Amino acid sequence: MAVTKAAPQEVREDPPPPQPNGEGWRLNSPLVLTLVMILMVLAQGPVRRALSAPVMQSWMTVFVAVMVQALPFLVLGVLLSAAIAVFVPPSFFARALPGRPALAVPVAGMAGAVLPGCECASVPVAGALVRRGVTPAAALAFLLSAPAINPIVLTATAVAFPGDPEMVLARFVASLLVACAMGWLWQRLGRADWLRPPARSVYDGQGKGAAFWGSVRHDVMHAGGFLVVGAMAAATLKAVVPEQWLGVAADHPVVSVLALAILAVLLSICSEADAFVAASLSQFSLTARLAFLVVGPMVDLKLFAMQAGTFGRGFAVRFAPATFVLAVLVSVLTGAVLL
Repeated sequence: MAVTKAAPQEVREDPPPPQPNGEGWRLNSPLVLTLVMILMVLAQGPVRRALSAPVMQSWMTVFVAVMVQALPFLVLGVLLSAAIAVFVPPSFFARALPGRPALAVPVAGMAGAVLPGCECASVPVAGALVRRGVTPAAALAFLLSAPAINPIVLTATAVAFPGDPEMVLARFVASLLVACAMGWLWQRLGRADWLRPPARSVYDGQGKGAAFWGSVRHDVMHAGGFLVVGAMAAATLKAVVPEQWLGVAADHPVVSVLALAILAVLLSICSEADAFVAASLSQFSLTARLAFLVVGPMVDLKLFAMQAGTFGRGFAVRFAPATFVLAVLVSVLTGAVLL
């Protein structure tokens, strides 16, 4: 008798439960856009009255003026910085620098005068130099000088201070002195265990085009955001803070210098744009504004975070405070001589 095999029963899986559709709650949802437009229409009366107030008119004037003046230099600086970081090999710097660290420091400092770049780009470039065997003292001198004395920054300073051309020379001299002094100071007092070997760059191994546009996007997002914050702070100081308060701080030489130096650390403005913010703080002396321009590209909140991430926290907590103190002192001395 033939035995017939039973056909295997087909196992039917239950369909997965329907997932909730979150499309309606995204920020780019037509529903959210419609709600925002309705709220804007309903609130147009109070918004119009607020914007027509004299204090807001003054605030908007200063904010727009700083942004319009600074934005072209910011974009140009970011493009040139990305091009140098991607297309100029770090081995070029290693070959160009002298073998003796004491001589390599000023040469690396002067290299910042011909290589445009903001502070966002100078940190990874300095890390690449150390990774390829350049003496740390020279790499740190380049890290401080490149965003402070490059042609884009000096040109922006000349445009921002048309009536004070000596500000360009004072910024160049003070920044270069601080960069070289910190390089020599590290060479003499720095210890190898304070400086963590920098990690491999996130753009290593990518194509040149992808690395270039990745660097541009990164710098525009960071530098542009800090420029907006800086322009807003400058506009608020001009429009909201009582004139007599600023006058009290500006009339005291020590307080004015320290106030703008600390403000530069907190605002963290890109060096291609900080001259226009400094020029708007006309209540303060040229020496105080010079301290703002010298400290900002060397010590600020974003730079501290980038230095800690590249070279280690032990390095940043020692290097940043020493740079701040030296930058303030050199700014005061340079201002007394040149301004």
